[in-house]
Amino acid sequence: MNRFLLTLSIGFLAVLAVGGLSMALGAGSSDPQKPDLQFEALSPWADADPIPFRGISPRLDNLKGKKIGLFINPKRAAMPIGKSIERRLKELYPDIETVIFHSVGANVNEIETKNKEKYTAWAKSVDGVIAVVGD
Repeated sequence: MNRFLLTLSIGFLAVLAVGGLSMALGAGSSDPQKPDLQFEALSPWADADPIPFRGISPRLDNLKGKKIGLFINPKRAAMPIGKSIERRLKELYPDIETVIFHSVGANVNEIETKNKEKYTAWAKSVDGVIAVVGD
């Protein structure tokens, strides 16, 4: 209901703004009924994503015996940070397994690269993921 009212309000304001601008433009022309410029009011709402939303995965209750993925971004410090996290996890949970996925493409979603299948298989093979950003 709130979304409807917001859309209706924005549409109404757009019509008022265009009408006022049309009158102002018409004031300088020879025929006030035919302004020199025309505007079209568009909805600010984009098309909806056809893929339905789903909630985030539940948190792991503990890390004992889990397989944890470390997603390492391409920044210079990311791999040393990832190796440090891996070492500390294994100190805290000796039976933990870690699997590193090293992203090499800067500023791109891994799912949109040539490594899409490798990334998808990696993500499905782990119980949880830690994203390591080397900034």
